[in-house]
Amino acid sequence: MNVAIIGAGTMGSGIAQVAATAGCSVKLYDTKKEALQKSEDALEKILRKITDKGKISEDEKNRIQGNIAYVNSMDNLSDADLTIEAIIEDIDIKQKIFRQLEEIQNKDAIIASNTSSIPIAGIAAALENPERVIGIHFFNPAPLMALVEIIPAVQTSEEVKNKVVQIIADWKKVGVVAKDTPGFIVNRVARPFYGEALRIYEEGFASFAEIDNAMKELGNFRMGPFQLMDFIGNDVNYSVTETVFQEFYYDPRYKPAFTQKRYAQAGYLGRKSGRGYYHYKDGKIDLEKHPELKGDFDKEKGQQILDRILVMLINEAADALFLNIATAKDIDSAMTKGVNYPKGLLAWANEKGIDWCVEKMDELYDMYHEDRYRCSPLLRKMKKEGKKFGV
Repeated sequence: MNVAIIGAGTMGSGIAQVAATAGCSVKLYDTKKEALQKSEDALEKILRKITDKGKISEDEKNRIQGNIAYVNSMDNLSDADLTIEAIIEDIDIKQKIFRQLEEIQNKDAIIASNTSSIPIAGIAAALENPERVIGIHFFNPAPLMALVEIIPAVQTSEEVKNKVVQIIADWKKVGVVAKDTPGFIVNRVARPFYGEALRIYEEGFASFAEIDNAMKELGNFRMGPFQLMDFIGNDVNYSVTETVFQEFYYDPRYKPAFTQKRYAQAGYLGRKSGRGYYHYKDGKIDLEKHPELKGDFDKEKGQQILDRILVMLINEAADALFLNIATAKDIDSAMTKGVNYPKGLLAWANEKGIDWCVEKMDELYDMYHEDRYRCSPLLRKMKKEGKKFGV
């Protein structure tokens, strides 16, 4: 299979490695020769490291490298069966590139975007044959993260969707199909992990460290919300939050927090800037400045924090199912494989009890009387019928 990747940045390079490892003939395209060289050098370094560790053989390393050609002319992409664009999140630029691809490629070739925030339907609208366009959203780093969100637009043909589902399976990835709505599955369902943590902090109920400790120690999350926002970058995470909020017609459930905006404006971006919600030294949290991360914490208070954030996450996952964004199985797979949650949220809801979920949401609504805390109709329906999620 001939695969073209547009953009030799971290994501494009990672997707090229995935496709090449799966045996595809890959052409990685970028207008900047230095970006192509950087990508090629980075792949050599990565493959050398895993070869030296005995994870792959020297022959396998050479095979993967030999499957990738680095090109800076779009004409080289004319024979691609599948093209995946992984460039700047700008719909005008994406549409321009897709139009160029449509002119030079076979009409049966699939053209996909790795976008995490732009509607696939909007990108597809620029083409004469929009039915060939689909979203294929990898997570960073693409070679290591198992999840791939597959997003058919309203224009996408069933044949194209089915082909892509099979391709992603052949590439040994966990593919989940999502409706073309803001945030797809992961970036939509995960919003309360950050948003509710920020709200708890802004209310003065708990510190960054108390919230992070509760989620890690009691909830078994790999990272707390503030550590994860620092890892992602406060500028990036805030931008996604703002986009989802706007795209959902300013639904208060997705309302951004002033704290994150101010930290981003101050340049406290997290690990990459040396300071975020925590101070960093050599890319790691400076524990000398944050001894509270190593000490004991109030477990009763921590349980209140975990319960509040968890029920908001469950409620968001339930609403995604209610609105047919994806199947229950795909929603849970997305959260465990895409952001490494310790359990699928719908399975977690079954474990905690649907009654518990509804009661917790109603408690929050009774306290705040904000639409942010409205309980999903699906949870209410399931409580009434005594049902559990089929996951």
